[in-house]
Amino acid sequence: MKPVILAAAALVAFADALPENVLSIRHWKSHTVIERAVKGKQQPITTPELGKATVQGCFKSSGNMTRMGVIEWNSPNSCGEQTCAAKGYVAGGTTGGNQCWCGNVYPPKSDLVDDDKCNVGCTGYGDFACGGLDTWTIYNTGVQVLVEYMEDKKSSSSSSATATPTTTSDPEKTLIVTASPTNDADSNEDSGGGKNVAGIAAGVVVAVVVVGALIGGGFLYMRRKRNKEIEEEHRRNAAVNAFIGRSPSSSGGTSMSDARLDPVLAHRRMSDGSIADNQDYSRRILRVTNA
Repeated sequence: MKPVILAAAALVAFADALPENVLSIRHWKSHTVIERAVKGKQQPITTPELGKATVQGCFKSSGNMTRMGVIEWNSPNSCGEQTCAAKGYVAGGTTGGNQCWCGNVYPPKSDLVDDDKCNVGCTGYGDFACGGLDTWTIYNTGVQVLVEYMEDKKSSSSSSATATPTTTSDPEKTLIVTASPTNDADSNEDSGGGKNVAGIAAGVVVAVVVVGALIGGGFLYMRRKRNKEIEEEHRRNAAVNAFIGRSPSSSGGTSMSDARLDPVLAHRRMSDGSIADNQDYSRRILRVTNA
């Protein structure tokens, strides 16, 4: 009887030694998050203040925050101020009671959950909750008051769809109308190309006409000039023939020699019996006679 009583007493003593609220053992990335955690109370959302870590809610994800490691005596001040703010991060978060995460934006606002989801007490101050097994208590570290929320993946994917086709239907058929700026541009290019081709063709025709006119005018000018030169040459020949007393070969006249053209005749006098110009006739001439 005594062994049974002793065994019962031992079980009672062991049960009294356990905490009132015991959670199961959990491992995160090969690190034991908690073994026996007391439930803590999630603090309400507080207006951010410079130089002080303030709770911004319980979230089901950490967003794009980076895990800083495990803090043995964790608390909002230990993670938010002493770890994240000291490294220049504007946002921080704790999960599992002793893990600290830091970042520069809050998790997506759509990941905000009820406060009772963050129920694991901080390892350094068990009355306050430091996240949960799958949730994070998010802080504003006090470095910057205004901190943005991370963009939700669902909203970003939905906003990336810009244009959707508009459909109109009747009892017999469905017509899908879509915007086609490319086709309009192509039509504009086609019309512009047609105008350009017509302009080029007109320019070519005008150029051909102008070149033809220049060539024709040049030909007429050269022909007229040549005829004029032939007439001038004929006049000069006629004048020369008339001057030297010879008619053209077709007239059959006799030819005369021009003294100016004959060097022998140039030194002869043309008048016979006239007074010589190189003698002085004013003096009397003595003449000798036989008396």
